[in-house]
Amino acid sequence: MIDKTNQWIPPRLRLNLRHLEVFVATARGGSTRAAADRIARSQSAASTALADLEGSLGVELFDRIGRRLQLNENGRALLPRAQALVEQAAELQALFSEEHAAPLRVAASFTIGEYLLPELISEWTLRHPQSQVQLRIGNTSEVIEAVAGFDVDVGFIEGPQTHPEVTVRPWLDDELIVVAAPGHPLAGRTATLRQLAELTWVMREHGSGTRQVADAWLIRNLAHVRVGFELGSTEAIKRVVAAGGGLSCLSRHAVAQSIDDGRLVELRTRLPRAVRTLAIVLHTEKRLGRATTDFLKHCNDAVPSGA
Repeated sequence: MIDKTNQWIPPRLRLNLRHLEVFVATARGGSTRAAADRIARSQSAASTALADLEGSLGVELFDRIGRRLQLNENGRALLPRAQALVEQAAELQALFSEEHAAPLRVAASFTIGEYLLPELISEWTLRHPQSQVQLRIGNTSEVIEAVAGFDVDVGFIEGPQTHPEVTVRPWLDDELIVVAAPGHPLAGRTATLRQLAELTWVMREHGSGTRQVADAWLIRNLAHVRVGFELGSTEAIKRVVAAGGGLSCLSRHAVAQSIDDGRLVELRTRLPRAVRTLAIVLHTEKRLGRATTDFLKHCNDAVPSGA
């Protein structure tokens, strides 16, 4: 728009940050009731704010499926930009407030979340006492879905999976090794491929990054792989193996302490080395806030001891 003096005048803003906040919360929760719980407002106020936002934009942002609200094409286009605006507003507000900044939301697959990130997060919070970190641990598929759905700010994975809405950046190298109980008949010897194919294996569940890489490594080199146990926890696998329940293929990071303690031994084999890349996952359309950027730099610079 041009005024009488040929000066450009920006159009009057019709958007409201509170309306965008409700929209983002509804997109995450799937209903205005869930949105109201997230941002401490009444359901009627959340419903009104969402209706006002759709009225201002002149489009519907959700498909109404019973009581559930599902993002439509318009909503999916708006979500990353709306979330970025809401997060920037929160950062500005924190500059002039004694309140702590919003917590950094991190998701990690099990090996990274249980054996690598705790030390990094501890160091981070010591250096940034006002910066809280919320860590969610799941398998690689769950981490990618959390990043794609804007439920977390950053993810860390150990599998080769990807998703059209996320970017995967290499982070650290990790080696998979075969472990056994100290009293296993092959402990202290070099196991042949034939011997490995005849033994029972204790493996992670399908969907785990470790399981994906282990399957590819073992199936490529052994005549067959006899899986006796599938467990959803690395700690449970280590206990079963230590009790003589079979062999396992796990991250060196995950078993380092158990080997040092003498509860497990690394089995020498004729398998080729299995090295994988641990990775950082970010949403392709998410604007990284200062806390996320600084935390990622910290993770790249302050690699845990032994990594």
